[in-house]
Amino acid sequence: MEVEKQEEEIRTIIVDVKGAVNQPNVYEMYPGDRVINVIEKAEGFHSEANVNLINLAQLLVDEMVIYVPFIGEEGELSLVSTLDTTNSTNGKINLNYATSEELQAIPGIGPSKASAIISYREEFGKFNTVDELINVSGIGQKSLEKMIDFIEVK
Repeated sequence: MEVEKQEEEIRTIIVDVKGAVNQPNVYEMYPGDRVINVIEKAEGFHSEANVNLINLAQLLVDEMVIYVPFIGEEGELSLVSTLDTTNSTNGKINLNYATSEELQAIPGIGPSKASAIISYREEFGKFNTVDELINVSGIGQKSLEKMIDFIEVK
């Protein structure tokens, strides 16, 4: 039990913060942290930051890029706080980044299975292969076969 707790404490995510913050950099954060937490770690917003375009409540994900625009940049940017890693160019859902709503778009996945996938991901880290999905409570080989064409792991 003690070993599991130590492993849990060690698991971190890496987030790249750029733009109108006082200390742009790559930061080590923890699962469950939000954009506001990494902005605080970056010593807050620059005086010329356009904070209205940032969702401070958004959960952080590993490899996320947060770009805080400067005032006047709002017309140039359509997506400022997240890196779109959920859907790839082939239209498949990435199990490592998908939200509950995105997971529910997969055949055979409802709210409870989506929640189980996210909980599994938070507890054990990123999926290395699509086949690991059968380790999630409520998902067996038959369920995996139904969704295999709609999912991927990156």
